[in-house]
Amino acid sequence: MLKKLLCAAGLLLGLPMAAQECPVPVFPTDGQTGVAVDATLSWTPVDGVTAYNITIGTTPQGSEILPLASVGSSTRYTPPQGFPENTTLYVTIYLFNLSQGNTECTTYSFTTADVTTPPGCTEMLSPADGAEDVPVATRIRWRYSPTATAYRVRVGTTPGGQDLVTEQVVSGALELAPPADLPAETTIYVRIVPENENGVATACPVDFSFTTGPLATLPICAGIIYPQDGESNVPLTPVIQWNAVPGADGYVVSIGTSPFENDILDNADLRNTTETPIIRLEPNKIFFITITPYNTAGQAQGCTYTTFSTILGCGPYFDADGNLIDLRPEVSFPEQVGICSDAAVNTVSATDAADGYRWYVIDSPGRERLLAEGPDFDIPGEGQYRHEAFRTYSSPSGDFECTASQVFEAVASEAPSITDTRVTLGVGVISLEVQVQGTGQYEYALGSPDGPYQDSNRFTNLPLDTYTVYVRDKNGCGLDQARIQPDLSVEGFPRFFTPNGDGTNDTWQYVVPASGDNPVQVIYIFDRYGNLLASLGPGSAGWDGTFNGRPVPPSDYWYRAVDRNGGVVMGHFVLKR
Repeated sequence: MLKKLLCAAGLLLGLPMAAQECPVPVFPTDGQTGVAVDATLSWTPVDGVTAYNITIGTTPQGSEILPLASVGSSTRYTPPQGFPENTTLYVTIYLFNLSQGNTECTTYSFTTADVTTPPGCTEMLSPADGAEDVPVATRIRWRYSPTATAYRVRVGTTPGGQDLVTEQVVSGALELAPPADLPAETTIYVRIVPENENGVATACPVDFSFTTGPLATLPICAGIIYPQDGESNVPLTPVIQWNAVPGADGYVVSIGTSPFENDILDNADLRNTTETPIIRLEPNKIFFITITPYNTAGQAQGCTYTTFSTILGCGPYFDADGNLIDLRPEVSFPEQVGICSDAAVNTVSATDAADGYRWYVIDSPGRERLLAEGPDFDIPGEGQYRHEAFRTYSSPSGDFECTASQVFEAVASEAPSITDTRVTLGVGVISLEVQVQGTGQYEYALGSPDGPYQDSNRFTNLPLDTYTVYVRDKNGCGLDQARIQPDLSVEGFPRFFTPNGDGTNDTWQYVVPASGDNPVQVIYIFDRYGNLLASLGPGSAGWDGTFNGRPVPPSDYWYRAVDRNGGVVMGHFVLKR
């Protein structure tokens, strides 16, 4: 099997590359006004980016609202305490790539709405209202109240009391650390009232409360051993390790792809272990780890996250020149494949270049079985499958494989059978519609079995003529054809004729029925003004569209036919050149 050697710098010749792109603001859009102060920023993702860093300020290069901060791989950011009201804000998005560091990419602005009403109420998040055995060294945290700019907080041992914390105005934070440990085994009452320039929140719960536990000492935060804070090129299956903390009974660990979500490990209680393996992380991403020791007194307070980034892997990632590198093979295999019901074997083949291929059957969501390897695959029957293509590479740290795949559905298909053809007459043209019976995906063509084919079973605005229509199964399960000869007459009188000398419909005459009995004695032809242009006997070849030897213009013309019994039939037809 062919293996490709990667140089240490990761510059690969002949691999798919693309110029670096920048994200586009989704909300708010550039220049948007009246944006809510609690809005969430969002932007389009960019392939190959390790992480997004952003700044927010009141000038194009300002960052006083939010200094440079990483949001990881998330394409959203919600300010914990909202935006200032009635202010034009400038957002700058930086693309962070392991090979280039921060690249300033997109700056845009929006203006927040003017807040004209007081804020709503909030709720205490930690400790939860009514909680018991709360550590005496706890911090008090609460939820952001949209439009609030500050919070009036008092803490006491009686409802409405403030003997522990005299009413304090907290701005720029959503938590309060009491100046001393709370009294043990005591019910604590907390009042939190949001406010802004328009007033204070009203009709809120009077107090939140919780009860502290016995006097005890909280553990301190743990120090990370591996990966170190900021470490890069971490393998995709690392073992996370941290220092044991004296007095800790266990550790709660969270890992996420942004500071705001724990999508890898969410507050997992790992008890007294000081390491945990991770099954598989994505390459070229930054991850955020928070390790919080705990004991009978509660969890350590104020533990912050550390970060690390994984190896570049298969990509996509940007090289030092800003080119997007992707080592995975391209897979253009279809999402649906038909298998012919009457075929003994249904074989499909890989359509893209790669070092190798695998074919899996999907028994149920999340459960697959390998059925075959190689470019060709005999589909055993209807069902869901996955086609995988891979390339292998060698690097200083060992061989690795880059894969791409396509899930596809195998559905039964069969040869088409034409059951009916319908002809609709228009002004000098016809439309054809083909009715088909069978289970399959069919396409249609006129004139040649080689096409061109179309998905529609209807052909419109066709010249007056005889046609052969072809119907074939898209999966190669068969073809059918039918010859269509339009009936251009009604009760023997044609509706159209085309005197253009092509040998088809060049004259207009009564069409004698198959019995050979011609009841017509004479036919008179008139223009729309009633002028007589021609008279036709039963043995005439028909009117050739001339008067006094000159062609008449395309138009509607009228006929008056007299039968052998003196009966009269009148109507009109179209001359089309």
